[in-house]
Amino acid sequence: MSEDIIYAAAATLAQRIRDRSLSPVEIAQAHLDRIESVNPKLNALIAFPDGVMERAREAEAAAMRGEFWGPLHGVPFTVKDCVDTAGVVTTRGSRLFEDHIPDADATVVTRLKDAGGIFIAKSNMPEFALWWETDNLVYGRTENPWMIGRTPGGSSGGEAAAVASGMSPLGIGSDVGGSIREPANYCGIVGLKATHGRIPLTGHWPEALLRFMHVGPIVRSVGDAALALSIMAGPDGADHYALPVPLPDVSELAQPAGLRVGWCPEGPFAPVERQVQDTVASAAAALGELGCSVEPVNLDGWEKMSGQQISARIFAAEGNVYLDPIIEGRKDMLALSMQRRLNIPGPSYEEYLEAMDQVEQLRAATIKLFNDYDVLLLPTGPMVAHPHDTRRHEIGSETAPARHALTCTVPFDLTGSPALSVPFGLSDGGLPIGVQIVGRHFEEATILRVGAALEELHRPRRGRPPV
Repeated sequence: MSEDIIYAAAATLAQRIRDRSLSPVEIAQAHLDRIESVNPKLNALIAFPDGVMERAREAEAAAMRGEFWGPLHGVPFTVKDCVDTAGVVTTRGSRLFEDHIPDADATVVTRLKDAGGIFIAKSNMPEFALWWETDNLVYGRTENPWMIGRTPGGSSGGEAAAVASGMSPLGIGSDVGGSIREPANYCGIVGLKATHGRIPLTGHWPEALLRFMHVGPIVRSVGDAALALSIMAGPDGADHYALPVPLPDVSELAQPAGLRVGWCPEGPFAPVERQVQDTVASAAAALGELGCSVEPVNLDGWEKMSGQQISARIFAAEGNVYLDPIIEGRKDMLALSMQRRLNIPGPSYEEYLEAMDQVEQLRAATIKLFNDYDVLLLPTGPMVAHPHDTRRHEIGSETAPARHALTCTVPFDLTGSPALSVPFGLSDGGLPIGVQIVGRHFEEATILRVGAALEELHRPRRGRPPV
């Protein structure tokens, strides 16, 4: 199997198809062979469409005629199991939907197909996409390709594990609390949560908490994140949250010199592992050397607007109201973790209103920060990939609950800000460490510029997972 195929960027594969140095058939076969070799160890991909090689042969024939379907002509892609795929089982990680086969593709799937992409597999996720581990009663647990026994994160953990291990060059994930960025962080790849409303949610499930939900790419390069965004973005006439805001050209990402960067290695996200703090500091120093104006950012007061507490209250109230009629007395079919979550008493009316008010305060505070900075540089997560089923995190001399894994990402789902996770270090144990770049609404181009610069600096020491 050729590693120059399975670890190539999606954009590189597309270009090689255009210049005829690789064929869509070679690329599809290499990825299917990789899946056969690696997926039994990782359990990242869980359902497969018919006709992949037939579609690859059609793409090859078209290319030989000089006909190209779009910027992803002949490039494989994978899809998280809560995103609809016509004719292919979409279980949403639950036995309640074990036999569910959608009639139509989600908007983002349609757009990738229309761009010439070839859909090759669905990826694993936790039940209802509402957990920070990737495990369910339908398909079981997904492993981290960097270290078996460690989590790939959630809820897009299957997608991140597949992309990191060379089974897919481009994946569709979703993010309501960090579910694109945290798995990308744990698996040493790139995850982009665009501005809320930039990419339509049509065909994504659950259809709850939509004002905080995002769909986006999980890839191996910042350039691929930009390419995928350019294909997936824009209103579709169905999702009323999708806004007709033009996307700037992101095909060429300029150097970040002159940008104002506010960085925070811990602050309101404490406790954060020392090696993660050091990685954020190193990234800040690197941006300073590239000509950015870099200074520590004061996030005092953010502790009072805890994204974790806010989201827990809102999700408990709205999520339960949405899910109760769907479950309809079949709670015994759910995973124990989901049963426990649904049994948590919802907030009082006053607590719910307080949480909604805190969302507005958090949004106002974030907008105010961007009067002084072009981007924020933060940890993607407070720790590296942890062992499965960790219930308490020991960080330095402090202890934090399991949900602390998402403390750095949740706030920016609540604000809808664009946020990008890029790898920038390795832990003492050889696990990836990512940094998070957050920007103003609809300024994805700016965070992509910063991410591309950091990616280039980290490239020589990035490595590949040992799986």
